[in-house]
Amino acid sequence: MSIQAVPFELSIHALQQGYRSGSFTPQEVIAAIIGRAERDSGMNIWILPPEMERIAPYLEGLKWLDPAVCPLWGIPFAVKDNIGVAGWPVTAACPDYAYVPERHAPVVERLIQAGAIPVGKTNLDQFATGLVGTRSPYGETHNALRPELISGGSSSGSAVSVARGQTAFALGTDTAGSGRVPAALNGLVGYKPAVGAWPAAGVVPACRSIDCVTVFARHMDDAAAVDAAARGWCADDPYSADRPLHRGEQPKTWLLPQGRPEFFGPFAAEYEAAWNRAKETIARSGVRVQQVDVSLLQEAAALLYEGPLVAERWSALAGFIEAHPGSTFPVTETILRSGAQAEHTAAALFRAQHRLAEIRRAVRSWLRQAVLVLPTCGGTWTREQVGADPIGTNSKMGLYTNHCNLLDLSALAIPAGQAGPELPFGVTLFALPEEEANLTEAARFLLRVQDTIRVGVCGLHMRGMPLEPQMTGLGAVFAEEAQTAPVYRLYKLETDPPKPGLVRTPLGGAPIAVELWDMPVESFGRFTASIPAPLGIGRVELADGRSVPGFVCEAYAAEGALDITVSGGWRNAMAEV
Repeated sequence: MSIQAVPFELSIHALQQGYRSGSFTPQEVIAAIIGRAERDSGMNIWILPPEMERIAPYLEGLKWLDPAVCPLWGIPFAVKDNIGVAGWPVTAACPDYAYVPERHAPVVERLIQAGAIPVGKTNLDQFATGLVGTRSPYGETHNALRPELISGGSSSGSAVSVARGQTAFALGTDTAGSGRVPAALNGLVGYKPAVGAWPAAGVVPACRSIDCVTVFARHMDDAAAVDAAARGWCADDPYSADRPLHRGEQPKTWLLPQGRPEFFGPFAAEYEAAWNRAKETIARSGVRVQQVDVSLLQEAAALLYEGPLVAERWSALAGFIEAHPGSTFPVTETILRSGAQAEHTAAALFRAQHRLAEIRRAVRSWLRQAVLVLPTCGGTWTREQVGADPIGTNSKMGLYTNHCNLLDLSALAIPAGQAGPELPFGVTLFALPEEEANLTEAARFLLRVQDTIRVGVCGLHMRGMPLEPQMTGLGAVFAEEAQTAPVYRLYKLETDPPKPGLVRTPLGGAPIAVELWDMPVESFGRFTASIPAPLGIGRVELADGRSVPGFVCEAYAAEGALDITVSGGWRNAMAEV
């Protein structure tokens, strides 16, 4: 048994397998988590970090629980610090607001009864007001992959704790996208059940009538396991609803937005390319696709912060803010106080509710036996950019998320490839609450068909070349043009027809043009088996630091072959013939 045996990716399956095999114990898992949290302390993930003394009672409690009947036995999880854990302070990222609940929030109680171990309280945008993860006196939460970028919010620490191997899953909350945006920016699954499906009692309210508790996880099955433990009506929650999952099935129609969605930020082009690849994946999968005008969703979303509905946020926190001047972040207080504007009258609120009802009916007509697919985010920002424009950058992050709870939809954010190096891209699937189980089936299908390997080709398999049909016949889709690192030479091999030979060299190399294609995993083995010697598939280093599987040539074959490195690539060399 060893702490070193604890995997970095703390999935439920991996932990249960390790417990059964005796590779490690729950105590060793917690010790590993504490070490990782200390290592990442500068990332501002935690408000109440993992500490053995606090966690020990829950480890002791495992002795009285049977792993055979407790599906989350020994599984560590994080709790966003606007959700109550008995005896642990709740701050909502505002120290002056802090209190210590005597009871667990019902959703936490259910998870503990299923054997899960709470390990700490995570950082958040203050009072869950924000989608960027930078609005906290406990520090800006860093992105798990690229620390100069935002983590997403408001459930910032929850998402990053999972992505950094410090929890197997983490609870967040979601009013306008806080349980989905951080999932997309950190390469995770973010599951937002229907409003009321999980109890929200014991949660510091943002918009109490539409707040949802959510879960971040690495895998769909983990999110489903948490849902099974957390779902159900709660007598202590006046907004709780009995919303059982029915049997899931593949949706009959996949809805995509008409036209070109808006993308923003320093990686707008990369995000748009990733979205186009996701659409191509759906289109080539053979499902029925229909385009819809999503402007109705954006109209509904605008009502949350630009209309009288924002008064619900102010109603929850007005008393505290008025009694504690200076306790909140200026940007947070500005947003909350917007709910007290004179134009937000009762009559304006009713007009907004009536319009929402009209939009809700129209959207329901689209979504019967269907799933809507949107980018989770249209881009991201550096933390420095958010600091320079805190409101404008934040508002963009909710472009494809704000409508969801207002329209009583269920949502599931999943990874959808990479927009760039260490830059995950994600999409969100939306469904009607009574068809929520279909989200899991749709997500599993999409993850399966998008399970691809990015392959570099440098010759006859490129677009317009004789062997391009081999690529498309295997389901591969062109992704982008690229160049190798300047450590290769290119030769024209004396074969019939002539083929390029890419050879790595310790000296005198140059960048060579290549194309990157996304190939289904199930096709990759057949593809590599079809490649004749002296060519093969090896790791090809790219100019931007990435490394992809791609065509390489054994060095002996270059002896006597024509060196065409100066051409910069096969396409140029053939054009010169």
